[in-house]
Amino acid sequence: MLVALSIRDVVLIDRLDLAFGPGLTVLTGETGAGKSILLDSLGLALGARADGGLIRAGCVQASVAARFAPAPEHPAWALLAEHGIAREEEIVLRRVLAADGRSRGFVNDEPVGVALLRRLAALLVEVQGQHEQMGLADEGSHRTLLDAYATPETVLEAARAAHGKWREAAAALAEAEERVASAERDRDFLTHAVEEMDALAPEEGEEERLAAERLRLQQGERRAEAIASALAELTPRDRRSQGPAAALRAASRALARLAPAGGTDAASEPAHAALARAEEALAEAETLLTRLAENSEADPRQLERTEERLFALRGLARKHGVAVAELAALRASLAGRLAALFSGAAEVEARSRALQAAAAARRKAFAALSAARSDAAKGLDRAIARQLPPLKLDRTRFVTDIMPLPETSWSAEGAESVRFLVATNPGQEPGPLARVASGGELSRLMLALKVVLAGASPVPTLIFDEVDSGIGGATAAAVGERLATIADDVQVLLVTHSPQVAARGAAHLRVAKESGKRARTVVEPLDGEARREEIARMLAGSRVTQAARDAADALLSP
Repeated sequence: MLVALSIRDVVLIDRLDLAFGPGLTVLTGETGAGKSILLDSLGLALGARADGGLIRAGCVQASVAARFAPAPEHPAWALLAEHGIAREEEIVLRRVLAADGRSRGFVNDEPVGVALLRRLAALLVEVQGQHEQMGLADEGSHRTLLDAYATPETVLEAARAAHGKWREAAAALAEAEERVASAERDRDFLTHAVEEMDALAPEEGEEERLAAERLRLQQGERRAEAIASALAELTPRDRRSQGPAAALRAASRALARLAPAGGTDAASEPAHAALARAEEALAEAETLLTRLAENSEADPRQLERTEERLFALRGLARKHGVAVAELAALRASLAGRLAALFSGAAEVEARSRALQAAAAARRKAFAALSAARSDAAKGLDRAIARQLPPLKLDRTRFVTDIMPLPETSWSAEGAESVRFLVATNPGQEPGPLARVASGGELSRLMLALKVVLAGASPVPTLIFDEVDSGIGGATAAAVGERLATIADDVQVLLVTHSPQVAARGAAHLRVAKESGKRARTVVEPLDGEARREEIARMLAGSRVTQAARDAADALLSP
């Protein structure tokens, strides 16, 4: 509900802070005192069109802040969360207006656009007046209000669930049809790509294995080359070249010539022995190198095959813009698309049948919802009709119009739209509320609607601006009674000139204009004798008599 309203420098108001409680709060005062200024100020905080003319003369700006305390589960909190505004104990809507007509909006001191102020205002306040209506006059809300009034929740949920399943089935069919169409467009590419991948048949982890094998084979080849080179140095292939073994033997023969016949040369013996050992070592080295060469695993053809396979895999991966490890998954995907050409028709047929079944279930659920709404509409029309005669609307006819929608416009909320229509004279065709009823009639009609639909709307605060204009006596009493009934469920703020209505308020605020160097509007809470005097003034006019005071006592008595 609206907890407080703070106004600074708006027309005749210089500084005003008002607190509001639950129930019915009435605002009274003489014509021109400034009651409309209060509503204009609140409208500014609620996102109404800004006008620099609202700024008090001599001031550079005006500001209005409206403080609300919605219930914990109220949808306004979800809207704040949607826009990233932290949740606090209350919601404060504030508007600052500059002299050039520009304005700035704030929610809990966070700067926001006027559009968000209006969205929040629609959830927090309804204004019903002779010249402006917010809430019930909006045809977009009528279906929701009718459902909240008397449409069984189980029927609504069944319709929403059936619509959801129909949407899922329609989406599944569209996906299947798109897969078939896509595969048909790419038939040649898919066939070639799958065949190419099948021919190569990549295996999981194959790139890593081939790379490791290639490195091993390359290392083996280099090892074999080194051994062969070493052997070549020991045993030259060119017979004209003298290898180390021949050189050692030649050296030994040369030393042997130093020895006398049948003996040895003591001086050359150590050298001769060294040459013999060198020959043996050389022979051993040759044997070892030969053995190494025989055991070498170097296989140039195997390396070639390994590299061909590795490069083929990497080339295919580059061609399709994926990693080698993703080739198998890509092949499965492409094969699936290709298979859709053959199995897709059957899938499309199956999903088409599923969609037909879901559509039939939706039609059945929507038919049940339409029947429930028809019953609810009849009940609502009867309930509104009972409220109209006491409000001097006995010739008015209220009609809840349920109009079937084309199937392309069906939604989770059903297959029809709902409008509240009214005819104010016999023989007149019912029409939209705001177009058919006059200002006073529309205000009282909205009051009747609110009496019946008080529990159907989440809006916690209602504002009625002179809903009792042009009526008196029993009709005014009936208006007051109904306003008090509504105030049992929601907060109601009422601007009134009717003493019968004002007497029903749980709180009473008098709006007055003080004269001086600069006129200004003030608001005074009334109770006890002051309230009795205000009701008497409303009854008697400028000269309050004792009879008027006695009549005020009668109105104020429980």
